[in-house]
Amino acid sequence: MVNSGNEKIKYLTQSETTRLFSAIMTYTSSHSIRDLALFRVAYRCGLRASEIGMLNLEDYNEKQGALYCKRLKGSNNNTIRLDYKTKFALDEYLNHTKLTASSGCIFPSQKNNPISRQSLDYLMKKYCRLGKIEDKKKHHFHALKHTTAVHLAESDMDIKELQWWLGHKSVSNTEVYFQFTTKQQERMYAKLDASSEMV
Repeated sequence: MVNSGNEKIKYLTQSETTRLFSAIMTYTSSHSIRDLALFRVAYRCGLRASEIGMLNLEDYNEKQGALYCKRLKGSNNNTIRLDYKTKFALDEYLNHTKLTASSGCIFPSQKNNPISRQSLDYLMKKYCRLGKIEDKKKHHFHALKHTTAVHLAESDMDIKELQWWLGHKSVSNTEVYFQFTTKQQERMYAKLDASSEMV
């Protein structure tokens, strides 16, 4: 858990994230392929629920495996290269659904509108429950964006790189993710243990 002023940012640990994706992959429904692609894209790119609905087919460069992400709340748009798992999931979904350029959004609702925040929150709650993620305050789609940010901060990405990745205009919005998480504390103590400077 990371503190932002007096507010505690909720994010999934690495173990909880693994359980979330395992739940998505093992759940069988007519939307299983879509849901896996949707959650992988949101996690890889650090997208808000409303930003998922803004993704259009023209934003995806399949050959390069890159996705142009339109950001809200005054953030900067950017292009994120997808990892293998995310590209595979997105390509499988697009091949399965046979969307065309005229279809518009990548993740449409049943009424062919962009998928709504309410639908994404419903899916997050369902898969968190199936993944046995006990803290219900994490059962909100926005927790996935925080999860991406914390995991990237823990992966030794520096603050300017993370600022660009998340599209933050101000680095102060990024700093909160560099407060000490458990993994960062473990790394700090390992450095101290290995140092000959401490008596």
